[in-house]
Amino acid sequence: MRFLLMICHDDAFRPTESLVAEILVWIQEMEGRGIRVHGNPLRPVAEATTVRVRNGVQTRTAGPFARSKEKMCAYELIECPGTEQAVEVASMHPMARVATIEVRPVWSELAG
Repeated sequence: MRFLLMICHDDAFRPTESLVAEILVWIQEMEGRGIRVHGNPLRPVAEATTVRVRNGVQTRTAGPFARSKEKMCAYELIECPGTEQAVEVASMHPMARVATIEVRPVWSELAG
């Protein structure tokens, strides 16, 4: 079963070199265990564009779709037998100590 880890932090967050090194270790470990499928950090929210189409009319808004203190800064797609294991994997991610990680199952029945 696949899960998306949505990693979010507030504007005050600044990664340290040691945190980045720990994240790279986590990535290598999860890839070695066959858990990590893909992941990447995201560019700053100031570079985001939100797109909506209503009644055939496209609108664009600069910035993220949600206005909140925490912004999505990275994602990881993982594969685990179930939710408990996915939560355990997320709790091992170094960002869990300094940010927030939402663990969301991927709706594989609708995947192409």
